[in-house]
Amino acid sequence: MSTGFITVAPEVTEAVNSGQPVVALESTIFTHGLPRPRNIEVAEEAEQIIREAGAVPATIGVVGGVPTVGLTKDQIVELSNDDDVIKSSIRELAIGAVNRKNAGTTIAATSFLAHRAGVKVFATGGLGGVHHGANENFDESADLLALAQNPIVLVSSGAKAVLDVNATLERFESLSVPIVGYQTNAYPGFYVAESGFSVPHRVESPEDVATIYQTQRQMELSTAVLVANPVPLDEQLDPTGLDKVIEQAWAALEEQKVTGQAVTPFLLEFIRQATGDASLDANVALYRNNARVAAQIAVALEAGNGSN
Repeated sequence: MSTGFITVAPEVTEAVNSGQPVVALESTIFTHGLPRPRNIEVAEEAEQIIREAGAVPATIGVVGGVPTVGLTKDQIVELSNDDDVIKSSIRELAIGAVNRKNAGTTIAATSFLAHRAGVKVFATGGLGGVHHGANENFDESADLLALAQNPIVLVSSGAKAVLDVNATLERFESLSVPIVGYQTNAYPGFYVAESGFSVPHRVESPEDVATIYQTQRQMELSTAVLVANPVPLDEQLDPTGLDKVIEQAWAALEEQKVTGQAVTPFLLEFIRQATGDASLDANVALYRNNARVAAQIAVALEAGNGSN
């Protein structure tokens, strides 16, 4: 199916129209976030986890300039192996009509496309947010505003470790985006279970999340529901020394004068190398867990007839 300039896979269209649970997945995790060939393995594993939980996966990306909801296996492989693949937030989506490039979609673009296609639940790894020094350079992720404008459920493990977590939480409050801790009172720290900050609300089950989402839709609120789901304790990165590694990553960034959309991938890659792939393992573990929880929420949402 084509919705304007957006292509939606037949399986996704059929699932949405028939009230089956669907979970959206972003593509930047395998186009920019993970090394080859692990990127393809993780992308396919996330889809399998969602299917095993009783939901339909809808991996989202840009293929030949066309935003696509529900990538095929061949398209995932193509984007994963494309040396020239770019990163697309919402502002780049229409540019694809001219450049015809493959692109991995960010959380902002993925949430927008998922909502346009009627998908209600989205699983990711770590959120974008407010960067350190934003009080001077105004460096904030487009994810923040997108999640204030696209009413979906987003399951993540907190803001990415290199961000200003406190400022990010403050911005979400200003944007009226609710954050609920999934079986936790702590806001997750991406690679680690706790960031040092708390969440204002806690939920215990997928049904709780479904109820909040349904209520928001009945009230015609435009904001997403952020589900803060920590990495399992036995798979988290050792918190000892993480702050020091992050400081080193920032120093390297400034030295090499990396800017714009390249900042976060650079920092995360520095941390991966500095931790001997331990951060990569934690990233994959939390992503798997988020896909599983998101699928459970999607199932609960459709079981509760949450089509609004």
